[in-house]
Amino acid sequence: MQFTITLNRDEDGVWIAECPSIPGCVSQGKTKDDALSNVREAIQACLEVRAEKGLPLTVETRQIEVMA
Repeated sequence: MQFTITLNRDEDGVWIAECPSIPGCVSQGKTKDDALSNVREAIQACLEVRAEKGLPLTVETRQIEVMA
């Protein structure tokens, strides 16, 4: 499976990786590579827990256009 993630750097320089299609699925790392590796593990764990609890594996995400 492939998932879209977001990567942001916080004020302390830590990379935060989040998978928007899985509620609460967030990880971090000192480097981008660490954050990517950690979020892969987090995605796997989140999917397992959601399956065990009978929850949908993902939620719907969409892109919308906003005029600024």
